[in-house]
Amino acid sequence: MIVMTDYNTDFWRETHYGFNRHSGHIFGCEVEGDFTFELCIEGDFCELYDQAGLMIEQGEHIWCKAGIEFADQQSLMSSVLTNGQSDWATGPFHGDPKKFWMRATVKNNVLRLQYSQDGVTWPLIRLCTIPAATKRFVGAMCCTPERESLKVIFSDFRLSKPLEKDLHDLS
Repeated sequence: MIVMTDYNTDFWRETHYGFNRHSGHIFGCEVEGDFTFELCIEGDFCELYDQAGLMIEQGEHIWCKAGIEFADQQSLMSSVLTNGQSDWATGPFHGDPKKFWMRATVKNNVLRLQYSQDGVTWPLIRLCTIPAATKRFVGAMCCTPERESLKVIFSDFRLSKPLEKDLHDLS
């Protein structure tokens, strides 16, 4: 799937900036119960806040997005968890940010986020609780809050039962 972003698109609620935006691109499906979702993302993230990855949504006020985000003149591994208000956690992305994979596992209202540079090894980037829900919307996400026309290619979509791997099993 190829997406060209629209101008001024984002997902954010209140924290620090004081605004609410729910205008980013998300393409996915509704999922009942626990699951694991994986995908591959390709793009040239080079302008402030260019971002792409995955998103899990339980409505406009409860969601999580995770992936690459360009800030401070570098590509960062980024995750935002929103439960009324957004938080933002980042770390440096080591490797080529033009192609990477994301994985989200939801099991018993715990969200496990992982990324991969090669589709084989999956370090943990976030482990957190999320509010209970019988259904969640999950899919590919991209935004460009400061520009338009970022081309993002999404591929290798996989939706399955939740992985039964130990937290420190990086496979």
